[in-house]
Amino acid sequence: MLHSIKYLAGSPGPSGFGSKSSAEHVTASALHLPSITAIITGATSGIGAETARVLAKRGARLILPSRNLKAAEEAKARIEAECSGSEIIAMALDLSSLASVRTFVAQFESLNLPLNLLINNAGKFSHEHAISEDGIEMTFATNYLGHFLLTKLLVNTMVETAKATGIQGRIVNVSSSIHGWFSGDIIKYLGQISRNKCRNYDATRAYALSKLANVLHTHELARRLKKMGANVTVNCVHPGIVRTRLTRDREGFITDLVFFITSKLLKTIPQAAATTCYVAANPRLSNVTGKYFADCNEASPSKLAASLTEAARLWSASEIMVNTNSKLVFNPNNALE
Repeated sequence: MLHSIKYLAGSPGPSGFGSKSSAEHVTASALHLPSITAIITGATSGIGAETARVLAKRGARLILPSRNLKAAEEAKARIEAECSGSEIIAMALDLSSLASVRTFVAQFESLNLPLNLLINNAGKFSHEHAISEDGIEMTFATNYLGHFLLTKLLVNTMVETAKATGIQGRIVNVSSSIHGWFSGDIIKYLGQISRNKCRNYDATRAYALSKLANVLHTHELARRLKKMGANVTVNCVHPGIVRTRLTRDREGFITDLVFFITSKLLKTIPQAAATTCYVAANPRLSNVTGKYFADCNEASPSKLAASLTEAARLWSASEIMVNTNSKLVFNPNNALE
């Protein structure tokens, strides 16, 4: 009850910010941003677009990858119109395709740019059951596996950039409190929904699984970065409840009624982008890694999401799913221990 009251009131937490803080507010002290290069997925609309706008306003060079290159160019034009002198590059990337991820990374590397900040923001809610070209359920493929491979392929560039510049690299995984809605065996369920004929497909549970995977990815990646002594942190965020394109796809009388009733709980887009921007740029987060944030303050994920054993297990399965150079085949029926 107390948490709900604080949320509605926008009371600041230990960070000095709360649910009513805006992305511009939380980045006011981010003085190093004119020196950084950031990749932000899903930056053509909603929370991602606001995140990109604010970071550009603070001086960051932006790479905006999108499945729809025209939409990325339009987002670039909108930001440049407001932030004169900003440097923005639009590039093609379909996160549901592992081949597209590899092509994007190769094209980015050909630019010979540093990389200080990676924000894995893009999200998809597949209402109907669909399988990616790589044989993985579409929501999981887009929200998690594509970002897993993207991060895997870019992390060395981030480590090298941090060494060369002395500026700590940061990775931000955008999850959701909905991750706590999933229970059960992660790998087994992924196998069930990744079959061409999947009975009783539950779109919400599949979405919750993908967001749980984002949190687990954060924990395991943080452990690995620490072990290698890299000057790169990784944290995970819940942006809050906000009406974006993801929810507008479900418009109808019932959805509109629910949003009307709960309107007091909804964040504006600038408020929803605040936690991402806080974790990405606020100097207070120096050396903080492997954490989960909500309303610009550290929070606790679900019990399953906090399991380091499950994080390692998912990582192992993910390595198999993205592997192109071996005869290993992901078989959820032989669950990884």
